[in-house]
Amino acid sequence: MEPIKFKPILKPTIWGGNKIVNFKHIEGYGDEQIGESWELSGLEGHESIAENGPYKGRNITEIVTEMKERLVGTDNYKRFGNAFPLLIKFIDAHQDLSIQVHPSEEIAKKHGLKNGKTEMWFIMDSDPGAFIRCGLKDRITPEQYKEMVADNTICDAIAKFEVKADDCIFIPAGRIHSIGKGCLLAEIQQASDVTYRIYDFNRRDKDGNLRELHTAQAAECIDYNIQKDYRTNYVPERNKGVALTQCSYFNTAVYDLDEPMTLDYSELDSFVIIIGIKGEGTFTDNEGNTMTLHGGETMLVPATTETLDVSGSIKFLETYA
Repeated sequence: MEPIKFKPILKPTIWGGNKIVNFKHIEGYGDEQIGESWELSGLEGHESIAENGPYKGRNITEIVTEMKERLVGTDNYKRFGNAFPLLIKFIDAHQDLSIQVHPSEEIAKKHGLKNGKTEMWFIMDSDPGAFIRCGLKDRITPEQYKEMVADNTICDAIAKFEVKADDCIFIPAGRIHSIGKGCLLAEIQQASDVTYRIYDFNRRDKDGNLRELHTAQAAECIDYNIQKDYRTNYVPERNKGVALTQCSYFNTAVYDLDEPMTLDYSELDSFVIIIGIKGEGTFTDNEGNTMTLHGGETMLVPATTETLDVSGSIKFLETYA
């Protein structure tokens, strides 16, 4: 199998802007506010469609169903079956996103959901002063949480910090969070669209209605522990893979290359997703299949791939389950 690119699924939102359209060089899209580009999704009703190779025009679930462990890896197929386990997005916050939290595996299954949601953010070229809210900065009780939501002061209890390109933030299930105005980022997450909205700044939708909150559901999920710093501390390095996140659901590294490099996946029993952040690179697998990847593009490398030779000048994220 050769690496596969998929058609992006663009999602208009009330808080979106025009960064994604410009970043991905999408022409003729008009002035609609695009908040998210779903780069690779197997969620029902939102399945990504392949745009190259023998699977062109088919969705990711169909491809997994046919290729099974050859695409996703033996252990992943046993664990997830035909459901692709990760969801990859680009997000443009022209306004603050709502304060929210995601359920753990245990809580999600308790309420009949397939899985919880743990995710991570990698910040790209964002506006000066762009910020993130993530994690509690003050110790509060569940009762205080409900009171602060009711009197519009919940943001006072959440850590808020400015971010810049190459910052990384890991958000395990249960950690309260929000993407702030001015951020452009890549998001890697479990394949789930479950979000419990805690507070939305009394914002109204396009019909003038206040958006639904999930205060009670969120209260069950929130991790009330406090950390000094919610950012991932790592040292960037050229021409070498630098680990960012290792958890039960995905492992992610960042590469910033201006010299040729070979990525060795011969011992890895998993698919690999390559997310272009900046620049342009050529990827050639051990079977001779070649693909060019630009910043703003994403490709899926099948589990049968043993090596990828990379050339060019490109920054990208590498993630796998």
